[in-house]
Amino acid sequence: MVRFVDDLAGAIYDIIKFIIQSVGYLLAGGIIVAIPMYLIVWLFGLFQ
Repeated sequence: MVRFVDDLAGAIYDIIKFIIQSVGYLLAGGIIVAIPMYLIVWLFGLFQ
């Protein structure tokens, strides 16, 4: 019974870790892409 609970806790930990890591990568990628794109659009807006 203890082994089952340990395996279940490990599986839940892996799932939560995967979700948090995926969201972190998504946010980091969005920031890395969004900031330079925003600056480029802002620069082009100055030249209108």
